[in-house]
Amino acid sequence: MQQIFEAWITPVMIGGLMIFMCFIIWDLAKKSNAGKFGTIMLFVVLGAGMLGYVIKVVITWLIEGNGM
Repeated sequence: MQQIFEAWITPVMIGGLMIFMCFIIWDLAKKSNAGKFGTIMLFVVLGAGMLGYVIKVVITWLIEGNGM
């Protein structure tokens, strides 16, 4: 039962954390008056870590044989 719960809740909580981090980046851009270009750069640079994590999860899933 615990394994099923952990398998279900972990992606949900990580997804929620990523959404919250996007809100933090947006709030940082807003409070610093970054403008459009600055906001885009903040999302690209600070969001690269989140993108790296997503890519890692996908690659791990493919290597474990659940993919192709």
